[in-house]
Amino acid sequence: MGEPKCENQPMVMEETPGKKAYCQCGHSEKLPYCDGAHSQACPGISPMVVEVTEAGKKAVCMCHRSEKLPWCDGSHSRS
Repeated sequence: MGEPKCENQPMVMEETPGKKAYCQCGHSEKLPYCDGAHSQACPGISPMVVEVTEAGKKAVCMCHRSEKLPWCDGSHSRS
């Protein structure tokens, strides 16, 4: 199994309401969204599917260590 690619900062973006599949492997060409790259790059890792209920600025975790996935909780800044 391949290793997830991790970043040391969140991806901050304006999000819209609706069902979203956030990439958890880091190999997607459409980050922060899943494009299915995990099936080849990291079998066994699945996207995090959530229902975004309100439009607004969101910080999507890219280090994959947040306790509030898919949202950033600052875990990337703690070693």
